[in-house]
Amino acid sequence: MTTASDTWDWSAVADFMPHFWDGVLVTLQALVLGSLISFSLGLVWAIAFRAPTRFVRWPVGIVTEFIRNTPLLVQLFFLYFVLPEWGIQFSALTTGIVAIGLHYSTYTAQVYRAGIEAVPAGQWEAARALSLPYHRTWTAVILPQAIRRVIPALGNYVIAMLKDTPLLAGIGVLELLQRSRLEAAQTFQYTEALTVVGVAFIVIAYPSSLLLRALERRLVR
Repeated sequence: MTTASDTWDWSAVADFMPHFWDGVLVTLQALVLGSLISFSLGLVWAIAFRAPTRFVRWPVGIVTEFIRNTPLLVQLFFLYFVLPEWGIQFSALTTGIVAIGLHYSTYTAQVYRAGIEAVPAGQWEAARALSLPYHRTWTAVILPQAIRRVIPALGNYVIAMLKDTPLLAGIGVLELLQRSRLEAAQTFQYTEALTVVGVAFIVIAYPSSLLLRALERRLVR
């Protein structure tokens, strides 16, 4: 009977490692830049939801609901294949980063909204009593308290984004999974390549989840 040890080829793993690190670099690049976009744009959406006029709130609500309720893969294809017809074209990696950031910004917006709504009403009243300008109320009073409350929840979406980076292969981005698939297609060593990739995702995601739990315990004290 053939066992796993009989079929496992360590030399195939060694040959795959240079491609593996290239894939890790692309995956982390997409993750970090996509996270920055989602955090920044999500905050813009959340503040827009608090705008005094419904002519701002309603369009923002429609746009974010549409993005949140359509698949990320559809959005990737739209940005990569449709925008060039309108004269707007980016590289596959840039398109993937923008798509992930835009998609997850609608989720981080809800996280920010929850944090903002959790700020006691007395803080808003105190800011008005001090005649603080609108932007100072946000930057000096509301956001520092709101963001501190939602950091762990934002971190959870970073892990979710990490697990969605393989979707970028749909538009030709050579991220970690796509690198392994192409290498395995040449060598037919699928077990080694895909196992290494699976372990890599665990190595990145699991310590991150432990860090988030520790951070959450620290922030709720």
